[in-house]
Amino acid sequence: MTQMLPESWLPAIGGELDQPYFQELIEFVEKERANGPVYPPREQVFAALEATPFDKVKVLVLGQDPYHGAGQGHGLCFSVRPGIKTPPSLRNIYKEMQAELGTPIPDNGYLMPWAEQGVLLLNAVLTVREAEPNSHKGQGWEKFTDAVIRAVAQRPDPAVFVLWGAYAQKKLPLIDAERHAVVKGAHPSPLSAKKFFGSRPFTQINEAVAAQGHEPIDWRIPDLG
Repeated sequence: MTQMLPESWLPAIGGELDQPYFQELIEFVEKERANGPVYPPREQVFAALEATPFDKVKVLVLGQDPYHGAGQGHGLCFSVRPGIKTPPSLRNIYKEMQAELGTPIPDNGYLMPWAEQGVLLLNAVLTVREAEPNSHKGQGWEKFTDAVIRAVAQRPDPAVFVLWGAYAQKKLPLIDAERHAVVKGAHPSPLSAKKFFGSRPFTQINEAVAAQGHEPIDWRIPDLG
């Protein structure tokens, strides 16, 4: 799995792969795979880094861990593959987009168009056991993804960090908020969506992206049906 780290990220975080914690983490994940389904599939664990090269990151959205249902998680936080029902948190993200930007609600939850525009859709934990949320937390992924966040935060080029919910906001110390923009708010999950609705995150993100001299994100997701 280690050789699958995309080339653009190697200078920034390649050193993590040689750390003892990372070797132990990979051994843990491989043992888990031997015992039953683990998501996402092995070749999609680093899909977010693959889809958004290091020097192209304009926005970093931090999720918690992958969807744990069959066929759901494919390596981009909040996203599901084409043909998979849109999960509740993403449905709420779409509702806020519609209310805020007037974008139609798409017929799918495939967020690759965002990733291709420079939105790094990063989960803090990159694997999960089927039907057991948070089953791979505390095994080392957080250390690795903290290194990813830190690497983006240390680039000369500023970015926008999107931290929805208390878990994501714990990462604030990794980010120089003077140099980067931080968009905080409630998590879009059904448990906290009342506070998420009306927070206008997409306008905030695009204003910050434009202020940093980049092309704003086109948030529309095309229908696949």
